[in-house]
Amino acid sequence: MKLLQTISGRHRSLIRAIGRRYFAAPAEEYAKRNYANNESEYNTVITSITSQRRHYLLRDVYDDMMLDGVKPERDTFHSLIVGTMKGARLQDAFFFRDEMKTMGLVPDVALYNFLISTCGKCKNSQQATRILEEMKRYEVKPTGQTFICLLNACAAAGRLDRVYAIVRDMTAAGLGLNKFCYAGLIAAHKNKTPITDDTVSKIIELVDQSKGWSSVEASRDNAENVMMGISEEELYNIPTAEYIHRRGGFLNRQLTVYHVAFLACADLRNVEVPNQISFPVFPNLDSINIIK
Repeated sequence: MKLLQTISGRHRSLIRAIGRRYFAAPAEEYAKRNYANNESEYNTVITSITSQRRHYLLRDVYDDMMLDGVKPERDTFHSLIVGTMKGARLQDAFFFRDEMKTMGLVPDVALYNFLISTCGKCKNSQQATRILEEMKRYEVKPTGQTFICLLNACAAAGRLDRVYAIVRDMTAAGLGLNKFCYAGLIAAHKNKTPITDDTVSKIIELVDQSKGWSSVEASRDNAENVMMGISEEELYNIPTAEYIHRRGGFLNRQLTVYHVAFLACADLRNVEVPNQISFPVFPNLDSINIIK
């Protein structure tokens, strides 16, 4: 035993020396290994990772920022949470929100909308409702986009009662229903359990009602989303979101409600409803594009 201790003691001193040499790397070598040096470069890395759909690396990038002593600002947290929203990584989204609060940054309404949208992608309507309550505690005024995000988050979970409660709140606040609200109502009827006999008739009724939809509010709230490459379809988790950025006019956005209704009928294995839906007449609408 003493012999082993003697041998291990000699080797331990050698290991310590090697360890010191490893961590005392030259500045040039450290610069080659490090992929970002300031917040701007880290934001570029975050944007690149998000565009490559490697959302699972966002936490690693954030940890590297902390190790390098780079303090993330509000824009960085927005980019991180947008990345988690696109990747439907709810736990990471709440982690970044908590880190943001720890640094004294109060989330704004746009960031809360991203969090609610992430809850919708993960079909977690309870967390989405808690976020709205948190907004009230921090005195962050919800916008029309907030209500639509919450409506579609509840619709994804089949919470039909909660969806209609949100519609009543929007109506009481003087907000009209736009095409994304009707799309959420259709999704709520499709996702509710159990499926009732009047589900299909409700979908047809909602499609007819949607012909008079109006914009909830001006496009002021969309400016940041456009800059970050987020379409309204993606923010509200509309099934046509993946087709929005395709070239060649593949999707006609005026027919969003019809696309959602047809997809709902396909999921319900109903082939009769499409023949019962009448399309509206839009100016300059040469053809109707239906997702197959």
